[in-house]
Amino acid sequence: MSASLCLSPALEKTKGRYNSGLMRILFITATRLGDAVLSTGLLAHLIRTIPDARFTIACGPVAAGLFENLPGLDAILVMDKRKYDLHWLDLWKACVGQKWDLTIDLRGSATTLFLRSRKRLIMRGGRRPGLRLTHLAKLLNLTPPPLPTVWLSKADHAIAATTLPAQGPLIALGPTANWTGKIWPTERYLPLWKALSAAIPNARPVIFYGPGPQEQALAAPVLNALPNAVDAGGHFSLPQVAAMLARCRLYIGNDSGLMHLAAAAGTPTLGLFGPSRASEYAPSGKQTAWVVAPGPEGEAPIAGLSVATVAQAAARLLAETHS
Repeated sequence: MSASLCLSPALEKTKGRYNSGLMRILFITATRLGDAVLSTGLLAHLIRTIPDARFTIACGPVAAGLFENLPGLDAILVMDKRKYDLHWLDLWKACVGQKWDLTIDLRGSATTLFLRSRKRLIMRGGRRPGLRLTHLAKLLNLTPPPLPTVWLSKADHAIAATTLPAQGPLIALGPTANWTGKIWPTERYLPLWKALSAAIPNARPVIFYGPGPQEQALAAPVLNALPNAVDAGGHFSLPQVAAMLARCRLYIGNDSGLMHLAAAAGTPTLGLFGPSRASEYAPSGKQTAWVVAPGPEGEAPIAGLSVATVAQAAARLLAETHS
């Protein structure tokens, strides 16, 4: 344990506790997968600066698997939404018996005010302009914002190796999203694939989608239309999905949790945006790009995004990342 570790200014008051031993941190993050992925950069920063910290993560059920390999994990508290916001009472009951060194609430609730905590960091709720990643980083006074990450096990990598073919570059496609306005028309993936495979003749498409019949129905036309498509959706854990994404040469998909997961896994990621705002939720990673449908931000129909525009952006990203 090194006394020379540089903590962010927001953590200076807890440095004495760190230098003397174990620190217990409660981290309340998002219900939606995409927002939860974006918050992983803060956790990675805490792990680097306070390597002996122990973490309790509170999140929604969709995002829970994201944290199962987190270093220093004590518990994942899954918050199932209840009437009258009673899920917050459930969380308080689960946490009130512990004395916390640091509580971080990215949901803007009052829960941590009623817990014993040496320091509290509460992010203001509501929407505001600018990248969500930047707003998260401001909570710890971090500039530049730490990039999202994923924590994978040997077993996750093994599943990815056995699920995906070893031959040919793999191009990941994410044709689903949590609402229809963000979904690029599925019939455009066939002409897009023809353009991609002309440039990379031996490439294989890998189709990613989430669990449940709705996601499966959205992905089915793309799976059926593309030759040699690999089905990588529906029943894998989030770390397994991330490990598969990490093996792909490129990811192309709608603004979704999968898009953010691909960027966090280090896959060159091209996000497709229509009525959602790239200025707030553009993919954040070492190798990312995005294209936006023509029209006013937040109102542009994603159907206005042409195959040619997407194919050209994909070709540029491939050239930049595999020169």
